[in-house]
Amino acid sequence: MGHDPVRFGIIGCAGIARKLCRAIALAPNATLHALASRSIEKARSFAAANGLSGAVKLYGSYGDVLDDPLVDAVYLPLPTSLRVAWAVSAARKGKHVLLEKPTAVDAAELDRILEACEASGVQFMDGTMWLHHPRTEKMMEIVSDPGRFGELNSINSMSMFTPSGDFFENNIRVKPDLDSLGALGDLGWYCISAFLWAACYKLPSAVSALPDVTRNSAGVILSCSAVLYWGSAHETAATFHCSFLAHVSMDFAIIGSNGSLHLKDFTIPIEEGSASFEFTPGAKFADLHIGWNVKPERVLVPTELPQEALMIREFASLVQGIRNSGCSPERKWPEISRKTQLVLDAVKKSIDGGCILVHL
Repeated sequence: MGHDPVRFGIIGCAGIARKLCRAIALAPNATLHALASRSIEKARSFAAANGLSGAVKLYGSYGDVLDDPLVDAVYLPLPTSLRVAWAVSAARKGKHVLLEKPTAVDAAELDRILEACEASGVQFMDGTMWLHHPRTEKMMEIVSDPGRFGELNSINSMSMFTPSGDFFENNIRVKPDLDSLGALGDLGWYCISAFLWAACYKLPSAVSALPDVTRNSAGVILSCSAVLYWGSAHETAATFHCSFLAHVSMDFAIIGSNGSLHLKDFTIPIEEGSASFEFTPGAKFADLHIGWNVKPERVLVPTELPQEALMIREFASLVQGIRNSGCSPERKWPEISRKTQLVLDAVKKSIDGGCILVHL
């Protein structure tokens, strides 16, 4: 364990919290100090099932974590509808906030969270893990190289999986009072974040949902698609499809004027210790169109830690800088979250309006 690690409190025992418990244990500058559920029995059950140390404080109330003076930062995997209240409370208590995605029901709620974080001088970050993998940095080296990649032309992404068990009856992601954004919030967030990353976080000029929306009987989105446009004449376009109703797919393709980049696992790498992508530079058809003149280059990027542990390490490093050295919070992360939420809101507005074109 690193010197003076950041002490995390986890509020809520959702399934994703299991992954973050492991990530905190792996990160060299973090430690899990406290865990809370809605009852002490649930907290104890979660701790036992996940082999948590007896040194971890267990609470039967979310508020107890915020009242613990030793907690530096909180991770909030609560349902989307509950995040604004607890994230604001955490910030006002001086706790740094790592918030699951989607960050809020809409940008207005997220603004309340960000305003509370800024007022208290605490760090905010959302839980988009793939942004912290070294593969992402390696891809940006290529995408930002005008000689190798050229001008950005188009982007395409899919984020899908077929749930098992009683997901469609009991999971919070299909309950309108808990996670009303459904597949758009859970999976579409990844696609939108990837598009913004590829566009260097320039907001699109307009978005339009496509007329293939599937909802459950409660009105929650189970599957949808949308197109994002950049430029007054829609010179660049990005298309995504997200769904709870299809075989697992995490495809991402970025097409430039001089090359193209593809990967099949952009949100969760197929292997934990390394991840790859294909880059195809200057491809043309061979004579008679019987092949290509080049083969895709496979770029393999190893990683010393899983991407979720790298996220914890980055977040904890920022918290240490604020806590120990008087640094200011890193503004990049809340800005990324807010732009992602704004685009997600526009897609939702297009869907609710019958696939109208929504300008940003």
